[in-house]
Amino acid sequence: MVAEGGSSLAGSARRAQEVVRELMLIAVAITLYFGVRGLITTRVDTAYRNAEDIVALEKSAGVFVEPELQDAVIRHGWLAETFGAIYIYGHWPVLLATLLWLLLRHRDHYRTFRNAMLLSGAIGLVIFAGFPVAPPRFLPGYGFVDTVAERTSAYRVLQPPAFVNQYAAVPSLHFGWNLLMGIAVATLAGHWVIRLFGWLMPALMLAAIVLTANHYLLDGVAGGVLALLSLLVAYRLSRKRLSARKLR
Repeated sequence: MVAEGGSSLAGSARRAQEVVRELMLIAVAITLYFGVRGLITTRVDTAYRNAEDIVALEKSAGVFVEPELQDAVIRHGWLAETFGAIYIYGHWPVLLATLLWLLLRHRDHYRTFRNAMLLSGAIGLVIFAGFPVAPPRFLPGYGFVDTVAERTSAYRVLQPPAFVNQYAAVPSLHFGWNLLMGIAVATLAGHWVIRLFGWLMPALMLAAIVLTANHYLLDGVAGGVLALLSLLVAYRLSRKRLSARKLR
């Protein structure tokens, strides 16, 4: 009985150490991500030219509908505030809560999704540096309105301007990372209500990034594709690690 109790305590201590270690890793990764992103030297004139190119591309494809959609939302103040709240509070609070849930309840899956976030974040930083893009809210000539800045300062608190590259619209990891967490929740949660939240959360975030004029539709597509490709790579690495472990 004493041996079993000692073994149980040792196992709990190891799990606690692993949780602390992973939480520290996440904290360091987030700090580095925003630190590097904020320090990236952006060519502002290039960022605006690239934004105009994206608008032209969307127009040629017949999908430049963001100004009309945002205008329809702004006419209903409560709807604009709702999407602003989703944009602000549906991102980092949801990401961190989901990662913690994965770490505590689905540890093997946690590593896969964590690695997918790290990989997509690293690739995103390279793209931000090489292809700066001004977000829609910086192009009022098209009718865009920065509804988040107009209606709340909460986002500036959660993500201080000193740590943010304002010209990093492409790809939208704001959507891509929510997509990753949505997949995790939709596939691993036990209750159907929570799984439904996993399905709806990325869709609502995609709408929010566009309707608040923080991203173009193509940004969302790019962020989603990058996140999914990173998840595929992370999943294959996880499978290889599992196979190697079984061969030992």
